[in-house]
Amino acid sequence: MLLWQLFELRLLKRQLKIRRRTVGRIRRSGLAPPMIYNLSLQTAGIMAGAFLIFMSLPGLVKPDLAKVAQRFPRSHVAGIVLLTICLAWTFWLLATIQMGEFSSFRRPLLFALPIGYVLALRFVDEFLAVRALGILCLLAAEPLLDAAFLRHEMSRLLVTVFAYVLIVAGLFWVAIPYVLRNQINWSTRSVFRWRFLHAIAFIYGCVILTLAFTRY
Repeated sequence: MLLWQLFELRLLKRQLKIRRRTVGRIRRSGLAPPMIYNLSLQTAGIMAGAFLIFMSLPGLVKPDLAKVAQRFPRSHVAGIVLLTICLAWTFWLLATIQMGEFSSFRRPLLFALPIGYVLALRFVDEFLAVRALGILCLLAAEPLLDAAFLRHEMSRLLVTVFAYVLIVAGLFWVAIPYVLRNQINWSTRSVFRWRFLHAIAFIYGCVILTLAFTRY
């Protein structure tokens, strides 16, 4: 029995070694998608876990922050700040990303982006903060998925699931911004519900942060 377990262990180590070599060959050969951010899974896990903890801990400790959250969807200042961050992030991506056969569109897009930013501030006054937050979620999801690509750890799925939650939420908040207002109103109906949702986010962030330091 012991010999069989040792044999299985050696076989598993051999399979992992072969898989890592295969992943390295795929990346070097250019068959894998080009890396934009070059973040390791550990760095992505630390960022995701720290973000979840930072965003959930204040609401868990101070339920009175629910009133601040209710004012967020119609906050024009928050909309300007978040949309400016989205502008800087997108401008950097357009200026540095490999566009291949679409490289001829780089310069027109770089000119059109600030124009679209000004037009959005001028004419998209309704739920601007929610729409900008949705765009930011879509931008933030890509580096998380990029870092988890071709990794063999099952625990990477925690980062991947969080990234897809950001994508789904971002799509809804950009297209149907009043959804976030309804979600905030539903979560703030009782102190227990508010703290329970923040406790889930806090625990999820702690798990990702722990795995980032121990497994990734």
